[in-house]
Order: sequence, then C-alpha cells, then structure tokens
Amino acid sequence: MDAATLTLIVLGVAALFFATEIIPLAVTAMGAAIALGLLGVLTPKEVFSGLSNSTVVLFAGMFVIGAAMFQTGLAQWIGIAVVKKSGTNERALMTALMTITIILSSVSSNTATVACLMPVVIQICAAAKVPVSPQLMALAVAANVGGTITMIGTPPNILMSATLQASGLQPFGFFEFAWIGIPLSILGLVYMLTIGYKLCPRHEVKVDGDAKAEEGPKDKNKMMICLAILLCVIVAMVLEKDINVPMQTSAIIGALACVLTGCLSEKQAYAGIDWTTIFLFAGMLPLASAMDKSGAGKLIAEFVVGLMGASPSPIVIVIAMFILSCGLTQFMSNTAAAALLAPIGISIAQSIGAAPYPVIMAIGIAASCAFTTPVATPPNTLVLGPGQFRFMDYVKVGVPLVILSMILCAVVIPLVWPF
Repeated sequence: MDAATLTLIVLGVAALFFATEIIPLAVTAMGAAIALGLLGVLTPKEVFSGLSNSTVVLFAGMFVIGAAMFQTGLAQWIGIAVVKKSGTNERALMTALMTITIILSSVSSNTATVACLMPVVIQICAAAKVPVSPQLMALAVAANVGGTITMIGTPPNILMSATLQASGLQPFGFFEFAWIGIPLSILGLVYMLTIGYKLCPRHEVKVDGDAKAEEGPKDKNKMMICLAILLCVIVAMVLEKDINVPMQTSAIIGALACVLTGCLSEKQAYAGIDWTTIFLFAGMLPLASAMDKSGAGKLIAEFVVGLMGASPSPIVIVIAMFILSCGLTQFMSNTAAAALLAPIGISIAQSIGAAPYPVIMAIGIAASCAFTTPVATPPNTLVLGPGQFRFMDYVKVGVPLVILSMILCAVVIPLVWPF
C-alpha cells in the first residue's frame, strides 16, 4: 500500500475517534502520528517534530503568562472592570469581544490574539457569572475571520499573493482582501450572536480549590508587573518582523519574566500549561505534514477536480475549490492546503479562459474558514480545554458557518473579482 493511501486510512480512523471521543483527543492525535511512523510514512524524527514546533512553544509561553494573569489578579481586575462598563448581557459581551478580536487579528497573529485575550475572557465570564463556552467559541471564530481582512492577517493570504506573482500575474493588494474579509467578519459576528450562540454548550468557568483560596487581596505591584510583561509581549509580537524576534521567543521570554519576578511560582507555571492542547496540536502537525508529504492531499484534490467535468463553469470552480480548501484545512495546515491548491486553481481557471483571481481568493479565504474541528487552526485548539468543548461541539457550530461562508464567497467574490 502506498504512503498516500496509508495516510488517508490513518486520517479516517483518527476522524472516527475524534468524533466519538472513545479515547481522549490528545491520545488520538499522538496515536495517529505514531501510527504513521510505524507504517513508514513519517521518520521517527518527524513523528515527534510537533513537540518542538514554534506554535506549540508559543502556546506554552502564553499559557504561563495567562496563568500569571490569574495568580496576580490581573485577569480578575480586567474582567470586573469590563463587566462594570458593559454589564453582564452575554450578547453585549460577545459583540465587544469579537469586535476587538477581529480588529487585532486583522493586523497580527490570530493565535497570539486568542492566547492574550483568553484569560481575560475567562475572568470576565467568571465575574459576570455567564457561561464561558459561547464566549470562547466566539473568540476563536472572530480570530479566524478577522485574519482574512488584510494580507498579513493569516499566512494563506500572503501565499495567495505570492503564488499569483510567481505565475507572472498581478498580486493582491494589502487591503484587497477586505472586500470579502469584512463581510465574512460581519457574518461571523452575526452568526455567533444568533445561531452559533444557541448551538454552543453552556459550561461555566471551572474554579478549583486553589483558585478559590486566592480570591482574597492581591499584590498590586505584581499585578502591574504582570501587566507590563503582557503589554511588552503583545508589542513584541506586533513588531515581530521589525525587531526580528519570533513570536514564540517573545512568549517564552514573557513566561520566564513572570516566574523570575514572582508573578507565579515555577510549580504554578507548569500547572498553568494546558497539556491536552499541547499534545493535541503536536500530534496533529505530523499528520498534516504526512498529508502533504505522502501526496494524500493532492490525491483528494485531483479526485474533486475530476468530479467537476471537462468544462466546468467558473462559479462551479470557485465553489469546488472553496469546498476542497476548506475541507483539507480542517485536518491539515491551512498554509499547506492553500499552497497545494493555489497552482491547481490557476491552471483550471486558465484552461477554461477564466481569470484566476476569484478562484485564488476563494482558496485563500476557505483556508481560513477552519471552524469545524478543534485541530483545524491554533485558535480552535487553544479554547478547547478552557471551554470544556467536545469534538462534536465544533462540528455543530462550525458546519452551518462554513456553509454560510461558502454562499457569501460565491456571491461576493465574483462581484469584486470578475471571471
């Protein structure tokens, strides 16, 4: 059996275990990576490469900073202040949080945005005594759609422009993505305030014994130190390219600073890391790599393209490439999915005499519509533990939003970028 077939079989089994949760999600993810190693699809080094991935390191650093925000009382202080300003209305809170997240994600990493805001969201829900799950799901959705507004909002956008340029075509402009990104962000906001809100589980914030014991007076000096560390990390992440310091490095420096300044102890730092999230994401990265390396992703792409027939209409191409890009990105890197499909999209469009721009835009935007699994995108994975979500919660909330997003793209994209 060839590597592509083996990869697809492992992916299918993993999808079944993810959906049923017969075994823990992190165990399924790591088990899938190990299975690919035993089958010879991945080398031993590649099987565990996810544990040293920069995004996993970013997760760990931001989890520690988040824990410091709780230990010092900073998150509680911010949460109470926000609740006093906006009240305890769930939809009002969701509107404010999603708007802030969309704006931040449009000009900076959506992963870093969620990592920074998540502790604040959790504490706001605790202070307002409202369920945390809908707010965290809304946070992840806002981060994903917000990244589609500008060229730097998410890697697939940059990749789409680069692919066009490499093919001798005019690349997309910096704000050109906003023509579809802003409508998509509005759709995501309205959806979560209505349908998505009703489909989300309603779990309260978990408060353990240690957290209860610490509800007393806090050290204001440490609170201010933690705030300064957080702000420095955020600024460093925004200026990542200018100061030449990777985001994961900024996060780890911030985490170390939190321990060194006494904002939290070493033991509390270790306890603050959500290891389920770490191993879930680290296990899925090799599987995503195997999809690309083995040709399994290409196999799926060729199959779908074959279903379109010899002379498909341009709108059929747009819809088909959206479905394909969105489908692949639920289980493999959205950057890898976009990179795989972009050249195919250009070739198909040119073969029928259509402009490639609407097809390429559909591929790029679909790669960011990663709403239906907890492993589709880092923001989804980050909120998994704190939101107490199950795999099927993402499916219930995400599938209708994907369908609505596809309809929106099928209407808006051809209007802005004609065939």
